[in-house]
Amino acid sequence: MLHSGLLKFYSVIVVCFLFSFCLFSQAEVTKPSQEVKVDWSYQDLLNDSLPGISLNKAYIEILDKVEKRDVIVAVIDMAVDIDHEDLKDKIWVNTHEIPNNKIDDDNNGYVDDINGWNFLGNSNGKNILFTNYEYTRIVRAYHNMFKDKEMINVSEDQKDNFLLYVRAKKKYDERVRYAQNDKAYIDYYDTGYIEATKALQNFFPQKKYSKKKLDSVKKLHKEDKVLSRHLDYMLIYVQYKLTPKWIQNYKRKAYERIDKLLNLDYDERIIIGDNPNDIKDIGYGNNQVNNNIDIIKHGTKVAGVIAATRNNGLGIDGITDNSKIITLLISPFGNEHDKDVALAIRYAVDNGAKVINISSGKEFSLHQDWVLDAIRYAEKKDVLIVTSAGNNSLNLDDPLVYNFPEDIDKNNKEVASNFVKVGSSTTYTDKRILHKLSNYGKRNVDLFAPGEKILTSIPNNKYEIDSGTSLSCAVVSGVAALIRSCYPDLSASKVKEILMESGTSYDIEVEIEQKDKTKKLVPFSNLSKSGKIVNAYNALLMARKLSLE
Repeated sequence: MLHSGLLKFYSVIVVCFLFSFCLFSQAEVTKPSQEVKVDWSYQDLLNDSLPGISLNKAYIEILDKVEKRDVIVAVIDMAVDIDHEDLKDKIWVNTHEIPNNKIDDDNNGYVDDINGWNFLGNSNGKNILFTNYEYTRIVRAYHNMFKDKEMINVSEDQKDNFLLYVRAKKKYDERVRYAQNDKAYIDYYDTGYIEATKALQNFFPQKKYSKKKLDSVKKLHKEDKVLSRHLDYMLIYVQYKLTPKWIQNYKRKAYERIDKLLNLDYDERIIIGDNPNDIKDIGYGNNQVNNNIDIIKHGTKVAGVIAATRNNGLGIDGITDNSKIITLLISPFGNEHDKDVALAIRYAVDNGAKVINISSGKEFSLHQDWVLDAIRYAEKKDVLIVTSAGNNSLNLDDPLVYNFPEDIDKNNKEVASNFVKVGSSTTYTDKRILHKLSNYGKRNVDLFAPGEKILTSIPNNKYEIDSGTSLSCAVVSGVAALIRSCYPDLSASKVKEILMESGTSYDIEVEIEQKDKTKKLVPFSNLSKSGKIVNAYNALLMARKLSLE
């Protein structure tokens, strides 16, 4: 029987589950709003009274009259449904490789890499879905060295590593407590569903529950307190449209968080077979770029925003119709390895990508130098990298706050001119224009882009409205690809400059929460380096002008 004290927590628990269901995704799932158009992010502020990127205006007045060439965009992310009805014609094909002959025809170290590469698998076709958090790796790497020490006892050359360990250990301990509570919640919820189903079996033999029928049974048996508890439980289940599959998927993630993501003894690379601490140990992985898509949606969402086929009468229109997507898998449930991120960037560059989208982030980096080297390599090869600012409502200018990857070295200096970090804006043109979860920072966030209530693709020819900086990042990547498609003579650093200078300014004060939990109003222009929201129409006008000079 359900504990009577638990029922009052169900609503809170369900909401928490809904917002943390995907351990990786930086996005917040939302329901469609009737107040704004589903393509609101493509609208124009002056013409449509919506703070979009003026994409529709750009197509009518500029893009339909300009010669465009295909641009390769690398999506470094989770798996992508490359057979999706709105994406299948937009997937990059490696013409230098003969499909499935088990030979590395182009001699790039990756066998049969037809549509990209999966850095989370092995040559036998096995793939990992769960891996450690980065702070778990850091605690494992330095625990024996630093567990009983204080700063005064640490040698000068180890102080940076010691401080990293202390910060990671604090985060690790906090997350362990959270994981244990989360596991207890889903265990209660799982048990509650089983017991409620049994208790209501005579009333719902087909298990077809509805609010109307549940209320009716409750009225007829209002004196039965035990039955009423089960009915109240099932009402919540119906209200949030939960399913047994949803419960089991969440339960799996809650258990795997403890067993793998936070497990210091878990050998997360045993399936892959590489040494994650050796950047020269390459060639691992496989060509399965669409594995686990029944569980993972994130990569398909990002690719859809950038490149879903336009004007085909299906689902959505992506930002650019002249792009091909290289799919590169580096993101499991947990945190990406710096090694995988660095090698994926290099793969994208070497295979012709002009824009790289990385809609992911983490608070810690064990091998930041490898990623910085890859960013510099991309800069040298004239490739733009666009990353998401993250969804933690934090100021990234705070010296104790991080969101990797970033182009800042250990001396707090910017190392490249081809790197863009994007925050998320909303449908509002008042103090709510900053998405409530978006990170920000006058120094470390470059600009904002729409990231609320964005309709995009999900696996199996479906679509979903979602929110978060992952989608804002994809919006900017799409606009960057448009610029590079129309004006290929402009360099990556020049495209970054255009994106930042041509955005729309908003003279609005927004509400942010400070460290002491009090709130204050600050100008929206102070929340990013540019102080603006990306605007495709303005960007293309500026690009045309600069291209003619």
